Amino acid sequence: MQYDRIDIPERELPRARAPVFQHLVDTYASETNKTASVWRLFAAADLGWRPHARSSTVEEVMKHQLLSERRFFAEFLGSPEPPATQIIPLEQTIDGFVLRMVELASARLIWLSGFTEADWLQGTNFFDVRRERIWVFWRRVLHSAHHRTQLTVYLRLLNRTVPSTYGPTADVTWAGADPTLTAGAAENATR
Repeated sequence: MQYDRIDIPERELPRARAPVFQHLVDTYASETNKTASVWRLFAAADLGWRPHARSSTVEEVMKHQLLSERRFFAEFLGSPEPPATQIIPLEQTIDGFVLRMVELASARLIWLSGFTEADWLQGTNFFDVRRERIWVFWRRVLHSAHHRTQLTVYLRLLNRTVPSTYGPTADVTWAGADPTLTAGAAENATR
């Protein structure tokens, strides 16, 4: 897939101390890049928009992403993080939110890359249950993907372009992209 902009290029990713876990570092960088690509498609005037009175605004989703990610990494994974009061950028603009997310993620990538197998498998508290750090990490990835998807729905409702994050969209496709919408396409994938 091609993105208009990559905030954390592959060439800048730290190498995992335990190479078998490099995919975790790579995935976190990739998910951050995908979220940044979605956030950048909003305009300043969209920050207060919500599709329903009971829905979060675009700005509230972005703030939640930054704050909840900080909580997951600090409280559940043990990452050194700035105080929660310093997570939201002073410049509360689309660019301000994106730059802050990338800045925080970049520091976490370095920290994550130092994990050994024992570190990933270490038990930790996750709200009211005990889980392995690797489980909490994947839960964070899923939580972030949920909110990114929420904002792609907002983009569609605003009649904006929806970027590719895992494959083609109605707005973005390329030669060889197969959305697998038929049994025949699914059959081709198994040959």
